Amino acid sequence: MTSLSQQLRKNATPEENTLWYQYLRDYPIRFRRQFVFGHYIVDFYCARAKLVLELDGSQHYDPEGIQKDARRTEYLESLGLMVLRFSNDDIKRNLRGVCERVDAVVKDRMQK
Repeated sequence: MTSLSQQLRKNATPEENTLWYQYLRDYPIRFRRQFVFGHYIVDFYCARAKLVLELDGSQHYDPEGIQKDARRTEYLESLGLMVLRFSNDDIKRNLRGVCERVDAVVKDRMQK
């Protein structure tokens, strides 16, 4: 899985690159890209906040994608993680709102 996660980092989607380079890379609390949990690779992970960020393209909205995402989220939540999902359109149309939401959730989870 590690080599696949490295490959995914090198071939990130435009939306992943936007969120990473315009916000998460310089965020004061460390986020990691394409992090491995069991047999899943998450888009972004913040260990201190126990937070996973997932950016969803169109394949996530068909019935099979919805089921896969539900299983994935259930597994990640069983590890004590919170999963925040944003659509690629959220990144394209409202990056500022996404960043504000991420910041608010990180700060809230750090207080717990």
